[in-house]
Amino acid sequence: MGDISLRLWLDKSERSVNVFECLHIFRQIVEIVHVAHSQGIVHNVMPSCFVMSSFNHVSFIEPATCSDTGSDTLKEAVEVKTSTPTSSYDMHQQRFLGSEDFVTVNTSTASSLDSSSMLSSMVFAAPASLVDDAEENKMESRKKDEEVAGKKQSFPEKQALWMEVSWYTSPEEVAGAPSSCASDVYRLGVLLFELFCPLSSREEKSRTMSSLRHRVLPPQLLLKWPKEVSFCLWLLHPEPSSRPTLGELLQSEFLNEPRDDIEECEAAVKLREKIDNQELLLEFLSLIQQKKGEAAEKLQHTISFLCSDIEEVTKQQTAFKEITGTGLGYVDCSTSSFPSIAVTDNEDSACLGTRKRVRTDPSVDDTVGCDNNRGDDQKNDRSILSKSPRFLKNLKKLESSYFLTRYKSAYPSGKLVVQHSPMATDDRESVVVTERSCFNKVASKEQFREGSSPWTNPFLEGLCKYLSFSTLKVKADLKQGDLLQSSNLVCSLSFDRDAKFFATAGANKKIKVFECDTTINEDRDIHYPVVEMVSRSTLSSTCWNTYIKRQIASSNFEGVVQLWDVTRSQVQSELREHEQRVWSIDFSSADPTLLASGSDDGSVKLWNINQAVSVGTIKTKANVCCVQFPLNFAHFLAFGSADHRIYYYDLRNLKVPLCTLVGHNKTVSNIKFVDSVSLVSASTDNMLKLWDLSMCASGVIDSPIQSFTGHMNVKNFVGLSVSDGYIATGSETNEVFIYHKAFPMPALSFKFYSRDPLSGNEVDDSAQFISSVCWRGQSSTLLAANSIGNVKILEMT
Repeated sequence: MGDISLRLWLDKSERSVNVFECLHIFRQIVEIVHVAHSQGIVHNVMPSCFVMSSFNHVSFIEPATCSDTGSDTLKEAVEVKTSTPTSSYDMHQQRFLGSEDFVTVNTSTASSLDSSSMLSSMVFAAPASLVDDAEENKMESRKKDEEVAGKKQSFPEKQALWMEVSWYTSPEEVAGAPSSCASDVYRLGVLLFELFCPLSSREEKSRTMSSLRHRVLPPQLLLKWPKEVSFCLWLLHPEPSSRPTLGELLQSEFLNEPRDDIEECEAAVKLREKIDNQELLLEFLSLIQQKKGEAAEKLQHTISFLCSDIEEVTKQQTAFKEITGTGLGYVDCSTSSFPSIAVTDNEDSACLGTRKRVRTDPSVDDTVGCDNNRGDDQKNDRSILSKSPRFLKNLKKLESSYFLTRYKSAYPSGKLVVQHSPMATDDRESVVVTERSCFNKVASKEQFREGSSPWTNPFLEGLCKYLSFSTLKVKADLKQGDLLQSSNLVCSLSFDRDAKFFATAGANKKIKVFECDTTINEDRDIHYPVVEMVSRSTLSSTCWNTYIKRQIASSNFEGVVQLWDVTRSQVQSELREHEQRVWSIDFSSADPTLLASGSDDGSVKLWNINQAVSVGTIKTKANVCCVQFPLNFAHFLAFGSADHRIYYYDLRNLKVPLCTLVGHNKTVSNIKFVDSVSLVSASTDNMLKLWDLSMCASGVIDSPIQSFTGHMNVKNFVGLSVSDGYIATGSETNEVFIYHKAFPMPALSFKFYSRDPLSGNEVDDSAQFISSVCWRGQSSTLLAANSIGNVKILEMT
């Protein structure tokens, strides 16, 4: 129990009289008043002027007046002095009445309220240009609520003070005489009466205290405490001169008679105080012991499975070494009936979705877990990591990702494929092969045969890929000659089916097609497009057909979807059903005749490229900003909306979504499928989120499996592209950021600079932003453009 007002302690309904306790309290108060009188100070001695500690130690506080409780009439009726002497009895402490936990103050509440009122008047008198009207109304409403609450809370205190003042006013003060030392003696008599006469109700107490002014005491009190009553009546004598002085009180037999029980009681109180202090210390130590024990248990558990993992990985490494030279029998999952992408592959590592890269830093491995000559010396492995600044900088995040991966099982491969099996009608595979299904073909033959754990593969893959590259290097700058255009903002970048040609489109209302290798290999003053097609409106999106090489689709701000024949540089057909701007289009990789578009009119349209009208419509309540078909499945579609959500539909039932992904705080600007079971989304809330669609049976997914932060995106669409587990996005800091799906922090970044036309030097133009990004198939080459039409071909090295 903390400090409590003596008034509250006296008014406790369950209080019983302990004669030793009451006399102990009374004597302390007499001594406090005696010290004050010896310094020439007269107090209005009332219970509200004192507080008691846990062990009946009494301290003097500033008397509470009507101003403390919101009453002015009481202040006018009784003047309460507030000067306090400095003494060893804590008489200098100033606190408010009405709470068990008292707060030290330097000024009265009335003064504080006056100052607050003046300050509020000054604020509300400020010019309207400096004070927001809505905020002002909130402040006024809050102030009124606080005043009402304060009045409700202070009413019992006001009433108690009113009654206390009337009870403790001496007869001579009622008659108009000034307060004196004898008046304090009278008040001590009233206090002594209250100590020995607890009353259960306020009404009964009011009647009894009114009778006390006429020296009429309850009969039961006379019978039970005759000596105490006699002493009390001496202090309550109507004549001030007939009352004893404080010196006489302190020397009286009543307060000084031998009381062995009092000494024993005081000793018991002190002993109890020591016991309570030791109990407090014991509880503190026990709590710390419990917390540290839990931490130690958790740490021991962590160390235990770390040892287990180290042992398991060592066994796998040994098993791989044993079969070195015998051939691992890898299945080449990169084969396809489509023309292959012009990227140099390492055949042994292709199934891990990894390409062989030319490295300038010999301290980092060139392959992802498939180099048989890697890691004979573990010290060398540790030195590799210790020399990587990115590894050391992000060690804590990598550690968190390890534990997260360790506790979660990997994505269940094949489950969603079985669920979507109606589309698997032929033996031809898509250009884009999911890395997980590819990896499991190897795992089923070799790695699981060695008893490996399923968590190891995705984390090892992510760690190796995260550390595989150290920088983004410019391979080429696309130099265009649109000097007459007022805006060169590039809204869309896209590669064709074979990743040999790429298209740019945007505010210049043109689709320009460039040959990628020529752009990289030939250093020209101006790069002219192979094909240039002109639209009537600003272009928002382009998408190449995944099967018909010469066909590209576009959408514009007039709400028109156009199909173009690139070889003839002309429009094949126009699809005009949207009522407002179309933001996004996407061809299905499983059904190349199927096209989806999303618009500001809140609808998603499904088109067959051989028909002039849509074959399906999904209506929503908000703008649709992006649409995307999953890999290898034509019956499913995802789209992001301005209502901060992502909807995943089974196109055989357009009435309700299969599931809804909830987690972004702002508009979902872009989505891309990482593989068959995972989707990454971008939003203007500065976040990318990775979702597990194998959980779509629940109807709502509100917990992404990963959130990526590091870039800035609060206003513009900055692009999104995925390749081989790498996620590229733009930033409003005019930078490109590369993440890997396994870790929440960026793996690489690249800053765009503008070239000064006079000096030719690169300058930082922070007012610009990255507007579009696109990977070159499953390679390490990235195409990126910013808001002034600066297009660069970048490569991870």
